[in-house]
Amino acid sequence: MSDLHRRDVWTWDRTAIRQHQLERLGRLLPVLREHPLYADSLAHFTSPIDSLEVLSELPILEKSAILPDSPAGPSKLFVQPRDRYVRWHQTSGSTGWPLPVMDTAEDWDWWLECWQYVLDAADVTTSDVAMMAFSFGPFIGFWSANDALLRRSVLVVPGGGLSSQARLRLILQQNCSLLCCTPTYAMHLAEVAEQQGVDLAGGPISRIIVAGEPGGSLPSVRSVLEKRFGARVIDHAGASELGAWGFATADGSGLHVIESEFIAETLVFDSDGTVQRRAEPGETAELVLTNLGRFGGPVLRYRTGDLVRAVWDHDLPCRFVSLQGGVLGRADDMLVIRGVNVFPGSVEAILREVEATAEFRVIVSRREAMDQIRVEVEASEDAVRQLETRFRDRLAMRVPVAAVPAGSLPRFEAKARRWIDRREEAADR
Repeated sequence: MSDLHRRDVWTWDRTAIRQHQLERLGRLLPVLREHPLYADSLAHFTSPIDSLEVLSELPILEKSAILPDSPAGPSKLFVQPRDRYVRWHQTSGSTGWPLPVMDTAEDWDWWLECWQYVLDAADVTTSDVAMMAFSFGPFIGFWSANDALLRRSVLVVPGGGLSSQARLRLILQQNCSLLCCTPTYAMHLAEVAEQQGVDLAGGPISRIIVAGEPGGSLPSVRSVLEKRFGARVIDHAGASELGAWGFATADGSGLHVIESEFIAETLVFDSDGTVQRRAEPGETAELVLTNLGRFGGPVLRYRTGDLVRAVWDHDLPCRFVSLQGGVLGRADDMLVIRGVNVFPGSVEAILREVEATAEFRVIVSRREAMDQIRVEVEASEDAVRQLETRFRDRLAMRVPVAAVPAGSLPRFEAKARRWIDRREEAADR
C-alpha cells in the first residue's frame, strides 16, 4: 500500500467532503443511539439526516464525561462486551484517573487507515526503513504508527528500551530513512548526536514524523530539527480518545484535519463551558471533533481543548480544513501573567530562537494572588540575557531566566513535562 492513493481524497471539493461526512455520520447514528452517552440527546433524531447542521443541536462531549470511575475501568466511551475489544492502551489523564482506551479489530483497522494519510504526507513507501524511537508502553501513538507502517510493508526498526546512543547506531547501521518520535526526543537525539560526533545532517534520515506535542508546527522548532537532521519534519496530531486526526500541510506551517474520517468544528466557549458561538474563519477557538469510524468507541462533538485557527476556504493542495500554525496551545494551559495571555508554545518558540536544542523548564508560581513564571535553561549567561530581552520584547513583560548546569534537567522520550505548576504550594504556605 505505497501508492499514496489517499492523496486523491485530499483534492475533494467542499461539497464532496460534506456529502461524504453526511453519509458516514448517517451510518454511525444507529450505534450512537444505543450508546449511553448519546441515547437521550439523539432520541428525537430520525434517519437519514440531510444536513450536518444538525450537529449544532447536539450537546458537547466533555472529557470529564468519559473518564473511568476507577483505575481499572475503561473510558465510558467503550460499552461493548469486553471480548469485542482486541487492543488496550492508556493515556495520561489531566484530571481524575489515567484514561484507558480500547479498540475492536474493526476500529483498529480504522486507526491504521487514518495513519495512512500521515504516511502519505511523509511520502512513505516500501523502500523506507523506519526507526521507532518510542518505548513499548501503553502509549497508543507508537502502536498505531508502528502497525500502520507494517501495513504499508515498511521495514520497521523498533527502538524501545534502547539508549539514545544505541538508537543512533541503529539508524546508521540500518540506513533508516524515517524517524518517528516526539519533537522533544528528536531535539534530545540531535543533542546526543552532537556530543557523540555523529553527523545527522549527513546521515540517512530524510523525514521525521513527530507527534505528542505541538513543537512540530512551531517554525522555530521545526527549522532546528530540519537543519540538525537534514530532513523534512511532518507534524501529526491525534488523541487516544479520538483517533489520529491530523497531519502537516505541505509547507509544514500547520495541520489538516482528516475530514474524510472526522468532522471538525471550531467554537468559542464561555467561561462556564457553554458554547457562545461558532468561530469565524482564522479566529483562535477550540477544536471540536466527531470521529466517523470508531464504532466501538464513538465520539460525538468532543471538546478537545486544543486551540486552533481554522480556515476552510484556502488554495492549499490538500483541500481538508487547514489549522494555521497547527495546535496553538491548550485552552486549559493558557496563563494570564500580568494581563498577558501566555501559552507554552509561545515560550518554547522564543527559546528555540536562541538555544536550539537546550533543555529547559518553566516554573509557574503565585505571589499575592498573581501568577508568575520563570524559566530555567541549560545555557550560558549570554544566552540567558538574550532570552530575557526577547521575552520582554515579544511578550511585553519581564520573565526571569536562570542558567542551570548542563544535564541537570530531566529528559523526556514521550511527552515532555516542562511546565511545573507550584501555585498550590504557594497557597499552602
